[in-house]
Amino acid sequence: MLPTPTSEVAPNTAAYETTPLIKPTGFREYDARWLIGSEFNLMGAQALGFGIGNLLHERGVEPDIVVGHDYRSYSSSIKLAMTAGLMAPGCRVHDIGLALSPMAYFAQFALDIPAVAMVTASHNDNGWTGVKMGADRPLTFGPDEIGRLKEIVLSGSGVARHGGGYRYIDGFMARYIDDLVEGKKLSHPLKVVAACGNGTAGLFAPRVLRAIGCEVVELDCTLDYNFPNYNPNPEDMKMLHAVADAVRDSGAAVGLAFDGDGDRCGVVDDSGEEIFADKVGVLLARDLSALYPGSNFVVDVKSTGLFMTDPVLQQNDVKVDYWKTGHSYIKRRVNELGARAGFEKSGHFFFNAPVGRGYDDGLIAAIAVCEMLDRNPGKTLSELRASLPRTWQSPTMSPHCGDEVKYGVVDRAVEHFKEKAESGAKLAGQSVREVITVNGIRIVLEDGTWGLVRASSNKPELVVVVESPTSEDNMRAIFAEIDGFLSAQPEVGEYNQKI
Repeated sequence: MLPTPTSEVAPNTAAYETTPLIKPTGFREYDARWLIGSEFNLMGAQALGFGIGNLLHERGVEPDIVVGHDYRSYSSSIKLAMTAGLMAPGCRVHDIGLALSPMAYFAQFALDIPAVAMVTASHNDNGWTGVKMGADRPLTFGPDEIGRLKEIVLSGSGVARHGGGYRYIDGFMARYIDDLVEGKKLSHPLKVVAACGNGTAGLFAPRVLRAIGCEVVELDCTLDYNFPNYNPNPEDMKMLHAVADAVRDSGAAVGLAFDGDGDRCGVVDDSGEEIFADKVGVLLARDLSALYPGSNFVVDVKSTGLFMTDPVLQQNDVKVDYWKTGHSYIKRRVNELGARAGFEKSGHFFFNAPVGRGYDDGLIAAIAVCEMLDRNPGKTLSELRASLPRTWQSPTMSPHCGDEVKYGVVDRAVEHFKEKAESGAKLAGQSVREVITVNGIRIVLEDGTWGLVRASSNKPELVVVVESPTSEDNMRAIFAEIDGFLSAQPEVGEYNQKI
């Protein structure tokens, strides 16, 4: 048994080397994220593994688990500490080594193993670590599982058992790549920029894209855990602008940007225009519904309203379900509904058969974009984008708000805007047509203009997105309403970017 974890122990002390440090707020809605040193240490990683192993036994899951780690200076150490914790309650650990998150999900299927614990901070800045976990492939943990895991870990409970073991699986990366590219070969030449922000995907993306027939222009594909150019986050405008410059300079047909653990993909068209991932989703939904009319899709509440109004999707008899933002939520909903695919504005794409296995994989999304272009010879991606009805849309904006208080701020926002709507008050000069509270609050005005505010699931931030199908002025007007409320809340800090 390990000592009971604490949230307060200073680095460079004997206590730091003998006590698990685990800040409770690191247990997010559907995965875990901590700052190394001040919120989490190696003893904490061991305690986390011990808790995961006990949760598997509690849920009646066979105690076999895949582990992997992303390319950060500390990820391997955290994984090995977690592995020691997993073995203590009798788990048999199958280590695939340096990996993308979707490679770990694939391993659950390829190795017939029920559980996964992937050490990754995803798109978070350096200094962060975390774990994405699941025990019911292709799903990852949701709030119930994370909540119970938090109870087990922080209470120091759990039972040690015999039977734990460890094996390292050499060469699994090649097996994953072979599966991705099997039967995939483009009929027409395609030049692409592959941008990886010096993250883990740099080891995979160029090889995969070349294997399906692309000419690849590599951008920041050399692994460097210092992330010297920008954070590998395809929702970050700095990364997208770098990709846009590379596309224009090289004359590529498309730019594809991958996050730190390879489960997200951002897209830039041939003109150097960044296409937000929700609109890429509309294009992919058009493409897939032409092949499979009557398809249903799941999209997150941050996504464009075009999923409901696009005439091509209506013609193809598409059904759309707006659901909670978060890879675990959308993945679960896609599989509950048997949807053809799911799309998130953050760049998570979830494809069911015949494209994928239901989990999010940025490389599968990249292949899907390339195949869409291959099925539309003579049409550029910018032409496909221009065929969408026009909307004015913001990037994802993230004002700082502490983990301990962000949900309270969102609750106040929900109450404030619901009261406005119910009283008949106008917002941005318009009546409120609909209020959606499945995840934060999405306020829809009479002309279809909408604005969203919700709590980030994995960082101490709020999330704000606005869109208008009628004008930039209306987009800015709904943002002014939301920003006016948030600016009056003392817990809300600076935005990462604004429109």
